[in-house]
Amino acid sequence: MTDRIPTPTAPAPDIVRCAYLDLVVTDLAASRAFYVDLLGLVVTRESADAIYLRTFDEFIHHNLVLRPGPVAAVAALAYRVRSLGDLDRAVAFYTELGCRVERRSTGFVDGIGDAVRVQDPLGFPIEYFYEVEHVERLSWSYHLHTPGALVRLDHFNQVTPDVPRAAAHLEDLGFRVTEDIEDADGTVYAAWMRRKPTVHDTAMTGGDGPRLHHLAFATHEKHNIIAICDTMGALRISDRIERGPGRHGVSNAFYLYLLDPDGHRVEIYTQDYWTGDPDNPLVTWDVHDNQRRDWWGNPVVPRWYTEASPVLDLDGNPVPLTTRTDTSEMAVTVGADGFSYTRDGDTDQGFKLGHQL
Repeated sequence: MTDRIPTPTAPAPDIVRCAYLDLVVTDLAASRAFYVDLLGLVVTRESADAIYLRTFDEFIHHNLVLRPGPVAAVAALAYRVRSLGDLDRAVAFYTELGCRVERRSTGFVDGIGDAVRVQDPLGFPIEYFYEVEHVERLSWSYHLHTPGALVRLDHFNQVTPDVPRAAAHLEDLGFRVTEDIEDADGTVYAAWMRRKPTVHDTAMTGGDGPRLHHLAFATHEKHNIIAICDTMGALRISDRIERGPGRHGVSNAFYLYLLDPDGHRVEIYTQDYWTGDPDNPLVTWDVHDNQRRDWWGNPVVPRWYTEASPVLDLDGNPVPLTTRTDTSEMAVTVGADGFSYTRDGDTDQGFKLGHQL
């Protein structure tokens, strides 16, 4: 690990869960058609300047904000904290790290009260809030549910050049690593980290960063994912299906990856597992295990490893990227030279990835 971010003496804010993403899009109408008409997210509030969306099981004002802008990017990854006092702790924690910190008593977006935004040491725009407007939870409103109903925001996935450095910083914030991908030399390619008792609230994926790899919404059952695929096929927009449907090795979840009109990646996700016990064991995957990313051994499209959304600083400017210097996961597992196995030690019949691309 290089250049470890110092651990502040100030206590970290008590983070409850990932709560919403503030997303800049270039065509608000096209984005509305994708997130509302196709995916069925519920409109809490909308205007010419923003659309506030939520999932069916949600009671807070929104899980996603769509705002128009000249560059498609992420304005903030927002976490809910346990109390108002945790906002004071966030200010002290990041101020000690020398980060830029802004606090607004009326929030940065509609529906949110007192909130803190920071550009964290990894370069990401992060928001913390406690006060929030409550809205109707639509869990029982089955007459409104679409066949692929999205029920909650599940996680973010962030691209960062040094995964151990990023993971250690999140551990200082109280996150725990549930799963990771490594090689025999100790290179870490990705780490899944949680606050709520599921596999993750965010993941740190190795690559040029800071960027957002994807935003993930949960649905109750895997047949809901099939319904989304069928709908997209019927609408002749199957080209927006980037990966899946399939089942991950990491997280054990059933998944589907979609691209919105700006290329922001959205995962539909279901059926991971409980991680809330204090002695929940870490699961480590070999980077050459062909089933780590897809349990059925299906190949990962190369762009999934390389493409991601830029993030903005607190002034709304794109944050410059830092190049990953460690080996990339794509370089060691994709293409004719990539080595991946289905059964450890099988050098004859166990290949899929390297032979297909």
